[in-house]
Amino acid sequence: MPLVAHNGLPTFQRLRDRGQDVLSTERARHQDIRELHIGLLNMMPDAALAATEYQFMRLVGACNQIVQFYIYPFSIPELNRGPEALEHIKQHYFEFANLREQGLDALIITGANVANPSLDEEPFWDPLIEIVRWANENVASVLCSCLATHALVKFNYGIDRQRLPGKQWGVYSHQINAPEHPLTWEINTRFDAPHSRYNEVSKEQLEQAGLKVLVDSDDAGAHLAVSPDQFRFIYFQGHPEYDAISLLKEYKREVMRYLDGARDDAPQFPENYFSEKARGIASQFIAAASSARETNGAAPRFPDDRLQVCVDNTWGDTGKAIVNNWLGLVYQLTNMDRSKQFMHGVDPDDPLGLNKGVRTGSI
Repeated sequence: MPLVAHNGLPTFQRLRDRGQDVLSTERARHQDIRELHIGLLNMMPDAALAATEYQFMRLVGACNQIVQFYIYPFSIPELNRGPEALEHIKQHYFEFANLREQGLDALIITGANVANPSLDEEPFWDPLIEIVRWANENVASVLCSCLATHALVKFNYGIDRQRLPGKQWGVYSHQINAPEHPLTWEINTRFDAPHSRYNEVSKEQLEQAGLKVLVDSDDAGAHLAVSPDQFRFIYFQGHPEYDAISLLKEYKREVMRYLDGARDDAPQFPENYFSEKARGIASQFIAAASSARETNGAAPRFPDDRLQVCVDNTWGDTGKAIVNNWLGLVYQLTNMDRSKQFMHGVDPDDPLGLNKGVRTGSI
């Protein structure tokens, strides 16, 4: 069911332009349909702020539950922002204090860029933890992406992420370890997912802390895990929200850093992502740009158009299916009469009965 465009956020129109159903508040008022109110804590840097906002809103808007979705993007003031991003946030984002007052049904937390050896030294750490503490008591479930997963498993379980020998980035094959879990019902048992990170939390670390790893990869490690109560916190280490060209944009950024002298070597290709044709185009560009730099010649333009047609999205449908299942469970939980839960002996720490192996019905 559709998103509701309840403010002037440009992403709503962008989604409409790409064929997604987005209701005006006037149309939404005339539909007798249950609402879900979802916070989107966007901590991404300026260059990726709007793209990340769009990607997660697209995932939510693709849900087939009979629900109207109200998305409330907000950020953390302590993050370093430029004037354009600050204006975007001022005009279109919400204040956490107001969202805390009005309440939310669920929360999505994005990744972020970091500069310190330990996550608890980052300027966003204290305000993030304040939000997480509130969410733990006041929303049905929190879905975390990449860096947010690393931060929250550190806070919740004392798990420190480990530095990888090199950047883990590309598209990797994954397998489902728990097909009986409601988040992975009726999803392909093997599927692709993108990763892009320099650090990881291993499957072993998660399981030793009592978390359940639902999806992992022989090459990329844990992708999807859940908190010991099976639903309160959903941890993605990969990026189900990525567009087909998200990794291409990251690759371009690293190539330009190399050509500008900000890094010493040309970046490796994202694994399992570029075709042989794409590798050839990229290599030719780097050679031509390097030659132009050495001879003070005119630099060639990065071949975005030629590369975009050489990359595929092989993960989007599965990402939508998992988020659809998550939103179905959020709807199911928020639709329960909590007084009846206690009257019938339902465990408030496991309200959906997932730890008892109870199937909660169709979602």
